[in-house]
Amino acid sequence: MVIRFENVGIAVRDLEATIAFFTDLGLTVVGRDTVSGEWTDTAVGLDGNHARIAMLQTPDGHGQIELFEYIHPDAIETEPTMPNEIGMHRVAFSVDDIDAALEIAARHGCHPLRGVATYQDVYKLTYVRGPSGIIVMFAEELKKA
Repeated sequence: MVIRFENVGIAVRDLEATIAFFTDLGLTVVGRDTVSGEWTDTAVGLDGNHARIAMLQTPDGHGQIELFEYIHPDAIETEPTMPNEIGMHRVAFSVDDIDAALEIAARHGCHPLRGVATYQDVYKLTYVRGPSGIIVMFAEELKKA
């Protein structure tokens, strides 16, 4: 059997604001659609599934995020997750300038959970609370190959 990673799917409360956040970081929108019908009900497991979606890709072409904003059924608001909760944890990006990434995030009202840490003089990294409460990790490699 061959297996290949495709994407991470994230339900968001405001599709346009979330697209703006990720495109400002350098991702590109590679597709948008509104989906509904029996096939989406079956695939997702929700009756009456109707959502606006966008597929974003990293500049290197290796990573994708699928964002979806539910039209029906109503989205369920939850408390933002904490890093130690079971389940979907975070989406992580390598960046060449963590300070620039944090400036972009701040323009969207998104700030580190605590600060920027250095891991064994190898990485500077931080977790940011992004749009819709998404935890986004930025990591800058300090010892470039």
